[in-house]
Amino acid sequence: QVQLVESGGGLVQAGGSLRLSCAASGRTFRTYGMGWFRQAPGKEREFVGAISWSGGRLYYADSVKGRFTISRDNAKNTVYLQMNSLKPEDTGVYYCAADESLRMGGTAPLKRDEYEYWGQGTQVTVSS
Repeated sequence: QVQLVESGGGLVQAGGSLRLSCAASGRTFRTYGMGWFRQAPGKEREFVGAISWSGGRLYYADSVKGRFTISRDNAKNTVYLQMNSLKPEDTGVYYCAADESLRMGGTAPLKRDEYEYWGQGTQVTVSS
């Protein structure tokens, strides 16, 4: 069992930066692949990026590539989402997700049902 708690959201102007954190409980955190998703009002939850258990594999959605960076610190049971050059269209609730058997092969694990555990989300608002 893994519990996930996101933090770090807030209001920022376009062009600014935020760093989201996702703290996980459970001794086996280091064996879980982790993902970030977001959901804008009235839209489907969409994949932002994912990181393998070791940090050696990374995937990003095209919309955030070059602006967002995912990292993890297994000693702290935490995964991060550094968001730079934020745009109003980045506004939404950001969720982290985890799965012990996350597929990290040739294509990104971008489907919601690939993740077993989810956090409650943190709001990110980017003003123009």
